[in-house]
Amino acid sequence: MSEPNIRPPKSPGLSLAKGLLESMRPHQWVKNAFVLAPVIFSLNFEHPALLLRAALATVLFCVLSGAVYLLNDVLDVDADRAHPIKRNRPVASGRVPVGFAKLTCGILTVLALLSMFLLSPWAGLVAAAYFVMNVAYSVRLKHVAFIDVGIIATGFLLRILAGSLAIDVAVSTWLIACTFLLALYLALGKRKHELRSSGNARKQRAVLGRYDPNHVHLAMLVVGTLTVGTYIAYTLAPTTQHYFDLSWPQLTLTIPFTAFGVARFFWLASEGDVGVSPTEHMLKDKLFLLNLVAWIAVVMAVVYFN
Repeated sequence: MSEPNIRPPKSPGLSLAKGLLESMRPHQWVKNAFVLAPVIFSLNFEHPALLLRAALATVLFCVLSGAVYLLNDVLDVDADRAHPIKRNRPVASGRVPVGFAKLTCGILTVLALLSMFLLSPWAGLVAAAYFVMNVAYSVRLKHVAFIDVGIIATGFLLRILAGSLAIDVAVSTWLIACTFLLALYLALGKRKHELRSSGNARKQRAVLGRYDPNHVHLAMLVVGTLTVGTYIAYTLAPTTQHYFDLSWPQLTLTIPFTAFGVARFFWLASEGDVGVSPTEHMLKDKLFLLNLVAWIAVVMAVVYFN
């Protein structure tokens, strides 16, 4: 007679580690790819030393943003426990004790900031500003309509700035403008989706009760148009053509991809699956990803192989 197949009990330490990693939202770390933008657009992508510094700065921002998410779960633990979905989060459910989450958050924050200061003092100051801003967001500013999405967009600007300071190159004004507008557009899209998907918006996220869906829709149209318009101006600017040593404004070839990406995200936020955040949906949407890959390929071909 064969013995029953009994699974060994899960290790408490492994379960705790998985809970911590889940609380740090690794699926959100893709946002930190913006730290790499300066090394790519400054034509230094082929320099191993600078690429390594940029990659290290990106990893440190992932650690720091993970600490911010942990802090957010600690601050919102009571509200999350009363939420039908968020109560399953590791801290709210008790899989990760609140005290341990606080301790881990503190350790990760100190390690990330100290390492960033060692990499570049100025980049360290930017990372510290990013952390302070996110603490203010978690404590108060996330409850203020439109200020909350402005904070999210500013976070992307700080990523760009930290990436440029880590490799000691000047950051383009066009890159700053396009990044801020795009990040603001994505944040507005997320709010639009949340207003669509929630029968009682205030229960899902307190600040949603302070938003007017029509105002968010209009803001998305305006910001989306400004985003595409700013990108078009960037591709046509003589300074861009001179910087990349182009014989003609070849980056205009990427305009259709940019316009399609902005339009596709608007559709995902307005008509897409209400059960999935548009920022998560776009990372799984085949049309969006194919368009993104095409944009990257054309940009790299123009910038590095023209």
